Amino acid sequence: MGIGCGAASGGKPAEIRTHLLPRYYITRSAPIGKRPKTTMTPRREYPDQPMIGVGGVVIDNERALLIRRASPPLKGEWSIPGGLLEVGETLEQGVVRELAEETSLEVRVVELIEVFERIFPAPANADGTPGDVRRPQYHFVILDYLCEIRGGTLSAGSDALEFAWAREEELANFGLTAAVTRVLKRAFARTRERASSGEPLL
Repeated sequence: MGIGCGAASGGKPAEIRTHLLPRYYITRSAPIGKRPKTTMTPRREYPDQPMIGVGGVVIDNERALLIRRASPPLKGEWSIPGGLLEVGETLEQGVVRELAEETSLEVRVVELIEVFERIFPAPANADGTPGDVRRPQYHFVILDYLCEIRGGTLSAGSDALEFAWAREEELANFGLTAAVTRVLKRAFARTRERASSGEPLL
C-alpha cells in the first residue's frame, strides 16, 4: 500500500536503467505466508482528509533499500518502502508492518528522520481548465523513520515491483524525487553519526 514521497520532475515516471547496479538488483518473487492486506481501506484518491503515511529507510553495508512502486500515485518510480497507517496501530507498528508486507524483512524502528506532506493537485479538466484546487487528487502527511534489519529474507510483495540497494553517491541514478533524496541523505548522515559516536542501533 505504498505511497512514496512525491511526483518526479515534470510529473512523469522516470525511466530507470536497471543495468546500472546489476549486483544489487532483485526482481519480484512471490513470498510465502505474507500477511494479507486489510480488506477495508481508506479512499486514497480525492480523500476527505489528509492520509497518514509511514516509511522505513533501511541502510545496510552503506546501501539504502529502494523499491519501485507498483501502484499510483508513484507507479513505476523508485522510492522508500512504506504505506498508509492503519486504524488502531501506532506509527512504529505501521512502519514494521509495511516493511514486512513490501519487503518480507523484519525491522526495528530506530528514530524519526523527517515529517513532510505531499499534495497532488487534481488533474486538469477536459477543456484544459485547472482542476478543483479544493479537492486534490492525493494528500499525504508522511513520517519517514530510520530502521534496522532484524530478520527475514528480502523479497518483493504488496506494492513493490522490484528492489535495488544504492549507495549515497548512486542515488542520482534512480530518478528519485527531491523529497526522497533529502530523506535518504539525512538517513545516511544519521547512520554515520551513530557509527562515529559508537551509538548502537540496538
